[in-house]
Amino acid sequence: MHDEPLDPFHGDPEDPAANLGEPDSEDFDELSSEEREDLMEDLGELEVFQVLLAPRGVRGLVIDCQDCQEPHYFDWDLLRGNLRHLLDSGRPRVHEPAYDPDPDHYVSWEYARGYSDAVADLAENT
Repeated sequence: MHDEPLDPFHGDPEDPAANLGEPDSEDFDELSSEEREDLMEDLGELEVFQVLLAPRGVRGLVIDCQDCQEPHYFDWDLLRGNLRHLLDSGRPRVHEPAYDPDPDHYVSWEYARGYSDAVADLAENT
């Protein structure tokens, strides 16, 4: 089982990205211990969000991209894979907007955090 989507061009001699090579490692600084800790916290939060929100029909999170100024819709597994990739390699994945997502099935990270905090508060007070 894979935590990230499989490369549809893996092993294909006609891979359109084959000539791009590997990203220059000098373009990326190694993650600091604080950044690694933040990513681990994000992964933990993501697990909680999915447990609480997936049964309610939420398919993932929407994140406003600073690079392209567009919202990006990530299913739970894809976002988890992207965070793990960043944690493992120190490099973000190349991204592009999802094809025709239904925004009604995605919530922001802030909404998911508020929802999980409210559930935790209710559990403590009962």
